[in-house]
Amino acid sequence: MDNFLPGYFYHVFTRTVGRELLFQSEENYKYFLQKYQSVCSVHFTTLAYCLLPNHFHFLLQVRENSESKAALKTFSNFLNGYAKAYNKMYNRHGALFQRKFKRKKINQDAYFSQVIIYIHQNPQRHGLIDDFKNWKYSSYPSLVSQKPTNLDRSFVLDWFGGIEGFHNSHQLERTINLPEELSLE
Repeated sequence: MDNFLPGYFYHVFTRTVGRELLFQSEENYKYFLQKYQSVCSVHFTTLAYCLLPNHFHFLLQVRENSESKAALKTFSNFLNGYAKAYNKMYNRHGALFQRKFKRKKINQDAYFSQVIIYIHQNPQRHGLIDDFKNWKYSSYPSLVSQKPTNLDRSFVLDWFGGIEGFHNSHQLERTINLPEELSLE
């Protein structure tokens, strides 16, 4: 698998070993996002994300000025740092994540749209909530609000033709299924 290439979009995801919990408390979710922002924002622009109890999804764009291997190492360091803090907090030992995280380069416009919708619909697909729009560990609420965010909100909303197009696309495609290699099902 290649490094993160500058300027490209990637769907990045992984799950825990044995489907263990990745987040046991609200503080874990917040810490994960804060650590991600503080460590990874130098190399990545974030377009969408969803954190679930035993896995996560990000849609990222590698910044043009990033060096491929440095971006890869930074994301890996972020996950290792979270795992170490999590293990210490819960008196746990060993690997938290399955092997290396997966990343798939997005090469098609339609696929880009599908990935965003898929990421946001994930909590509902897994039966964690009745309406994915209410999942608070997803970028969906931040993208539709006016509150400050570290996401590239304007890019995402413009991609869908504005806020109305964003809402409509998510409603029309309530059962997005990505190719098997991109899914954690």
